[in-house]
Amino acid sequence: MLHKTKNVLIAGLSALIILTTQANAVTPTPQMLEQFKQLPKAEQERIARQYGIDPSMISGSSNNSVNVTNPNVVEPREDKDNKEDKDQYTVKKKKSEFDFKEDSDKDALKRFGYEMFEGEPTTFAPVTDVPVPSDYMVGPGDVIKVQLYGKESNEYSLTINRDGTVQIPDLGPVSVAGLSFSDLRQELSKRIKQQMIGIESNITMGELRSIRIFIAGDAYKPGSYTVSSLSTITQALFVAGGVNEIGSLRNVQVKRSGKLIGSFDLYDLLLRGDASGDINLRSGDVVFIPSIGGLVSVAGEVQRPAIYELKKNETIADVINMAAGIKQGAYPKNSSIERYNSNGLKTIINVDLTSAKGNSTLAKAGDYIRVKNASNQYEDAITVVGAVVRPGKYQWKQQRISDLMPSIWGDLLISADLDYGLIIREINKHGDIETLQFAPGEAITSPHSVQNLALQPRDKVMIFNFNDDTQNRFELNSLVKKRVNKVEALKGDSLLDADLFKVGFETLDNSVAKKYTNEIAGVVLSEKESEEQSLVSSEVAKMLSNLFEDRDLIKLSNVMSRKELLYPIVTKLTLQGNAQQGIRIVAIAGKIRHPGVYPLTNNATVTDLLKAAGGLLEGAYTERAELTRTHTTSIISDIIHKTINLHAAINGSQDDNLELKGRDMVTILTTPEWQERKIIEIKGEVKFPGTYNIRRGERLSDVIARAGGFTEFAYPSASVFVRESVRMQEQLEIKKLADQLRRDLATRGVSKDGSTINYSEAQLMLTDLENIKAVGRLVVDLNAIKLGIPEADLQLEDSDVLYVPTTKQTVAVMGEVQHPSTHRFKEGLTLEDYLQMSGGSRERGDEDRIYVIKANGSVMMPTKSIWFSSDSQISAGDTVIIPLDTEYKDNLTLWTQVTQIIYNTAVAFAAISGL
Repeated sequence: MLHKTKNVLIAGLSALIILTTQANAVTPTPQMLEQFKQLPKAEQERIARQYGIDPSMISGSSNNSVNVTNPNVVEPREDKDNKEDKDQYTVKKKKSEFDFKEDSDKDALKRFGYEMFEGEPTTFAPVTDVPVPSDYMVGPGDVIKVQLYGKESNEYSLTINRDGTVQIPDLGPVSVAGLSFSDLRQELSKRIKQQMIGIESNITMGELRSIRIFIAGDAYKPGSYTVSSLSTITQALFVAGGVNEIGSLRNVQVKRSGKLIGSFDLYDLLLRGDASGDINLRSGDVVFIPSIGGLVSVAGEVQRPAIYELKKNETIADVINMAAGIKQGAYPKNSSIERYNSNGLKTIINVDLTSAKGNSTLAKAGDYIRVKNASNQYEDAITVVGAVVRPGKYQWKQQRISDLMPSIWGDLLISADLDYGLIIREINKHGDIETLQFAPGEAITSPHSVQNLALQPRDKVMIFNFNDDTQNRFELNSLVKKRVNKVEALKGDSLLDADLFKVGFETLDNSVAKKYTNEIAGVVLSEKESEEQSLVSSEVAKMLSNLFEDRDLIKLSNVMSRKELLYPIVTKLTLQGNAQQGIRIVAIAGKIRHPGVYPLTNNATVTDLLKAAGGLLEGAYTERAELTRTHTTSIISDIIHKTINLHAAINGSQDDNLELKGRDMVTILTTPEWQERKIIEIKGEVKFPGTYNIRRGERLSDVIARAGGFTEFAYPSASVFVRESVRMQEQLEIKKLADQLRRDLATRGVSKDGSTINYSEAQLMLTDLENIKAVGRLVVDLNAIKLGIPEADLQLEDSDVLYVPTTKQTVAVMGEVQHPSTHRFKEGLTLEDYLQMSGGSRERGDEDRIYVIKANGSVMMPTKSIWFSSDSQISAGDTVIIPLDTEYKDNLTLWTQVTQIIYNTAVAFAAISGL
């Protein structure tokens, strides 16, 4: 009978294993476990080997612990927006581009907390990785793992039966119904210790029982779910994909047998980390998510702007706390609430969030709360910019300049101008300014002097560099490159080619940069190119205008030039000028260190303007200067000129040290017959080559004499004389030639008689032409100068260069010859002789336009006739050039044209004979 029962168990268990294997299941059912445990150990091992199953999976007798897995039950939600919705969103977005910024901020707000549980459930598998608390109430279906060690070692996986008992081998059934997990551990350990002598036990929870719950209401995926018996409200929301768009986060309810047993405000968990309301669920419980209550939006200067769900009797303070409080840069005294009134119209309610009354204001559904930002302006700070060690903003108190900058060496740069500084002061609520001039050196070293001016709130103190050209502007130019998208003055990344931040003020009326020119009507006026070749771009001008509020510019203001620092001041004074007061700016030009436009300070005189411009340059004429003033009456405006004795003004004469008025222009004259240092360089075969200083009107023969004359190896006929002004004139002519060719090409392209041209090749040719560098060689006849012929002598200019080579013994033949080469000069040989020595002219050579470049740089055109050959003498150092015949045609082309003419003539004759 026992043998028959054993066979029946084996057959039934095999059938179950086969069925589960076909169903691709790997976890045995509880029925299989019970039957498997009733078999002898040998039969268990045989069945497991036969069907490829690990015996420990179904017997629980292995010492290896089973890994607890948590299947991925939630994935990101799918995008359910169809194309029509996206098109509507696009239209709405385009419309919002024309709305106020506040409206765009409102549209950007998101509902708070919904992303916490947002997901797409993929399976109904229970979550098994939840830790088991000690107060967990065990029940039917839970698995208890018992490990025995000591005199005997064994491990059992025991399932609690429906009657609440657990079958322990060798001990019999033990009732565990109604016990917590901690009580169960104590009870089983006590029984094992009493009935099994010498054996200790370790009791843990295995697989927990599953319960079925219902999730209803406004869940993302409502329905019936199988979850762990330890599951709570939040875990139920997790497996259901969270809450949908209209579900409430603040009133998640749990109903059991039709009664409400608890509710959970998820804001307690999200905002305060309080999970006390997250109750455990039982089988059959219903998690119900009602629809959302009122919503209130919070934007502006709060830590977490979003849309929050509102409960009854919550105040504005409660809503601000939900938004994590107010930022440091907020101005809560002037917050606002947009609210709909009884007529369906929007109203604005101002709320002071710093007062108890404002915080206790009740929030209503649909409110839009905006916390305004504070101003970026400083109430009473002192701003220090320019040539100081630590530019920036400082606290104002009752102080003077020496209190703000007590040390010349510790507070001012070594390059600072100690004679000129400015204080920019606001004079009214409109922001109009006035300027005060002081001497920084005297103000700091002599605190009791009148130069040590008292400071007022919001003053700007400006210190200038004495020399603007010695500053390292790399970081400043890098900042401009980063901020300005396109600056035409920028040439690559080289800061030597163009300084992006330099500006100039050369016009008095509009205070904009003036573009210099070094030519008039095609004639070169100056050999020195202007440093300021282009107008100030609008982007850079805007940056300079915000100098006192831009922290980056304030930090780098110690390397700015005088004109750059003055730009926002001159601009402001120009804008605030009117018919009654005029424009309080003046200008100075001539022999001064920093010519340009300056603000007219209070009670400024001519000597104050000289200090502002850095002082007189060497060569300034101090006996006389000119003051140009605009004299305006109610009828007419006129320009008058006054003469000033600068020497007397500097020495304290009140009659000459005139007080300046707006739009005054001071011109510093140059001393008559003043000569700047000019040099000429002589190289080559002179007795004392080198660099010589020259005076105005000195001639080339004078300098050659000072150089000791020529050596015995000198060849004056081949001398090279280079002049910078000639080079610039040649460069200008090359540019004019390129422009003329460009116009000719354009004319030919549109003319009906113009032949077809390759535009790309023509552009390449023009580019090559524009890239040609002029030499600036001036032809001089040193032999005639040596003989004392006055007409051959030359008046010198600055930077002239003379090169006297050694004796030449060669003649070069270049161009369209058979073999271009250089030959030894022989007395008596003619042009034809040198051409024959180079193989004669090539077929494409133009023999009618042969020319000779003489050794001194001049060009000779040989004379020819049918009676005799060239009578022009060839000298040593000459170069013979045979140019290319641009109208040359080879025989094939010529024959093609001839046959075409013959053909056309024959057709014409045939047509005439047919008449």
